[in-house]
Amino acid sequence: MNERETLKINGAGHLEIGGADAVDLAKKFGTPLYVFDEAHIRNMMRVYKSTIDTEYDGNGLTLYASKAFSCTAIYAIAKEENIGVDVVSGGELYTALKAGFPTEKIYMHGNNKLLRELEFAVENGIGNIVVDSFSEADILDGLAGKRGVKQNVLIRTNPGVEAHTHAFVQTARTDSKFGFSINDGAAEEMTRHILSKKNLVLRGYHCHIGSQIFEKQSFVLAAEKVMDFIAKMKKSLGFEAAELNIGGGFGVWYTDDDPKLKLNDYADYLKALISAVKAKAEEHKLNKPYLLIEPGRSIVGEAGITLYTVGAIKDIPGIKKYVAIDGGMFDNPRYALYQSKYTVLLADRANEAHTEKVTVAGKCCESGDIIAVDVPLPEAETGNILAVLTTGAYNYSMASNYNRNFVPAAVLVKDGKAEYIVKPQTYEDIVRNDVLPDRLK
Repeated sequence: MNERETLKINGAGHLEIGGADAVDLAKKFGTPLYVFDEAHIRNMMRVYKSTIDTEYDGNGLTLYASKAFSCTAIYAIAKEENIGVDVVSGGELYTALKAGFPTEKIYMHGNNKLLRELEFAVENGIGNIVVDSFSEADILDGLAGKRGVKQNVLIRTNPGVEAHTHAFVQTARTDSKFGFSINDGAAEEMTRHILSKKNLVLRGYHCHIGSQIFEKQSFVLAAEKVMDFIAKMKKSLGFEAAELNIGGGFGVWYTDDDPKLKLNDYADYLKALISAVKAKAEEHKLNKPYLLIEPGRSIVGEAGITLYTVGAIKDIPGIKKYVAIDGGMFDNPRYALYQSKYTVLLADRANEAHTEKVTVAGKCCESGDIIAVDVPLPEAETGNILAVLTTGAYNYSMASNYNRNFVPAAVLVKDGKAEYIVKPQTYEDIVRNDVLPDRLK
């Protein structure tokens, strides 16, 4: 287990998060249950903000990447920590606004933003929209013109840097659906296109090379390539970018196959990136651009765990042993999507030796409903509380009501006290939007 100050095994041999006994949390709130450690979330936000403040003279902004985990509470925390957010849909934007998040610190992404989403963004004065297609630029220019405003935009570029990560979460490959390549003239053409628009103000460029990256050099190389492109645009078009958004993608610990990073390690990633930007600015005689980063997983990933209750146990001698839980791919689809690996333990028997390897299976009517394969555990019994670690990112946000199961509730824990930040669903919630046509009544 990647122990930290607020995730440990207590004297009772139980898993503890944020000072709260996980077994007690399961009893009080039920399972499945998402649990988030507020202190860890705030510490991660602070390390990014403080590094920009000290290493880059505060000339930048950390944007929490909402897609990792979006609810009003996380935006309230980001607001208190004086950072910004990025959103990728009308729903995320609405949630941020509902939480009272300052619009000037909201950046909006998406490779195919819907008309209603762009209208909603412009109507609410969103600080910056990251443009990802020619048609989007045209629509956005028209919307801004109708409202008599000038909309700040960035262009999403593709620097062609391939980080060592899962193919599905690499976003800067040549064939990616995201961005405009800086290598084949597409990004320059898009720059000319936006500069021709009367109601759009081009602030600079964005790139994001992927997720779950542990190589500093990948971030450095991406920053260098985009800074070279900025210099090229200044020379050829007379346009010097005022902003550079380098995206996110900093990796987190899931299993002991991953590095166990500390707060200082994340600061070092950012320091290396900042050094590269400074060096390129000096090399090309550019102003240092306002620097934005978009960490999401690294802020909430290790801050979250999911608690389940063990149900049926099925041992197929010599082949496989299944330990079934009361959750599944409806609350965590990442194994089904990416074959993602997790660390699993029995929260109520966390000190016991691991004596067997099991496959943790969900309750869905689906053969692929698996949470973890061949994970070491003590011999589990029906009724045990099972914890899956590092589920704060892309679990709740990707959850569904598949098989009409409930999306689990979420609680936020601080100093041993837990409160709901997402209430439990009910059966009435499941059928709330169902409509019976008159001919079937």
